[in-house]
Amino acid sequence: MSQNIEEIVKKCHQSSRVISQLDNAEKNQILNTIADLLEENIEEIEEKNKIDMENAEENDLSEAMKDRLLLNQERIEKMAKAVREIAELDDPVGDITDYRQRPSGIKVARMSIPLGVIAMIYESRPNVTSDAAALCLKAGNAVVLRGGSEAFHSNTAIADVITEALEQNDVPGEIVTLIPTTDREAVNELLSMNQYVDLLIPRGGEGLIRFVDENSHIPVLKHYKGVCHEFVDKEADFDKAMRMLIDGKVSRTGVCNALETLLVQEDVAEDFLSLVQENEHLQDVKIHGCERTQEIMSDIDSATEEDYYAEYLAKEIAIKVVDDFDEAVDHITKYGSGHTDVIATEKIDRGNEFLKRVNSAVAMVNASSRFSDGGEFGLGAEIGISTTKLHAYGPMGVEALTTQKFVVLGEGTTRHDIV
Repeated sequence: MSQNIEEIVKKCHQSSRVISQLDNAEKNQILNTIADLLEENIEEIEEKNKIDMENAEENDLSEAMKDRLLLNQERIEKMAKAVREIAELDDPVGDITDYRQRPSGIKVARMSIPLGVIAMIYESRPNVTSDAAALCLKAGNAVVLRGGSEAFHSNTAIADVITEALEQNDVPGEIVTLIPTTDREAVNELLSMNQYVDLLIPRGGEGLIRFVDENSHIPVLKHYKGVCHEFVDKEADFDKAMRMLIDGKVSRTGVCNALETLLVQEDVAEDFLSLVQENEHLQDVKIHGCERTQEIMSDIDSATEEDYYAEYLAKEIAIKVVDDFDEAVDHITKYGSGHTDVIATEKIDRGNEFLKRVNSAVAMVNASSRFSDGGEFGLGAEIGISTTKLHAYGPMGVEALTTQKFVVLGEGTTRHDIV
């Protein structure tokens, strides 16, 4: 297998020179072709997805995994829409910023350039195939895709569409390369190919991401999990806080921006948690509560230390009553994953303090954690969410897939006098 996988990745690397030289109009033409072909091939993609869904049932995958895996007409149309939105974004490649005239006479600036070859290793979500391809193409990068075995047929169908779009526009199909095997050894080989791959982005469960991070020879951008919090401040509007809680917890449980822990300030705990217990949308949510929560809410489980670290990805939530704002921030700092955290408050100063003190990739005031998404942030789509801070932090769009080089202009200018 080694030679085969290496040859595939090497061809992708070679094709990266082509995509890096295309102008914005040429890249947009490719992206719009991909979107058109996705819509034209909805039935074929759905048929391949049915195979994966049947296998998921047989293999007893979790409901969260099956939800991520499912493709239907609506979701495929959204995939096509996301590709078109990426095409409409400004092209970051070639942007020149930070222009400076130096005393020596040289002019110094920074120019955005593609990273080169991005490798994606991901589980379940076949929409990542088109999202990642589109974002990488827009930023002038080639991409190697290695999806999970559970989505192999779906990913292959989408990748075939992308290859056709590239070839219709007279560029190498290898610019977007799907590793054509479910053999896990292919992942190990890919992780060692730092001579061909510039950046690796894993998306999936914590186990996958830790494995990639610990074994890769390539720089990795990642987040391990999404332990997202909502803190209900004593100055919160209960109606707003409740809407954010319902949306964050039950609108879609198997995603990394779903709420996993609710913190409530003691001053309003009895009133707010009584409303939580009575709310019809939260009746089938399993609650793990601290001692003070249990005094207010009946028939709930006792929260353990592990519950505060948990990413449930299910209709479960941990609830803790905190003394004050400082305890809420301390709790988020200790147990949070650096993904997304929210405060419900009507006090502007308190909201601003939360934004400053909570050092997560996304901090929000009076907005649902479910907005923590590249598409919702105007990025068109996201290739992933980084909690590593280097070189990107939070939802990653097109600009996160570029880097900068220095450009210098002179007039035969020298640093030292030359006789």
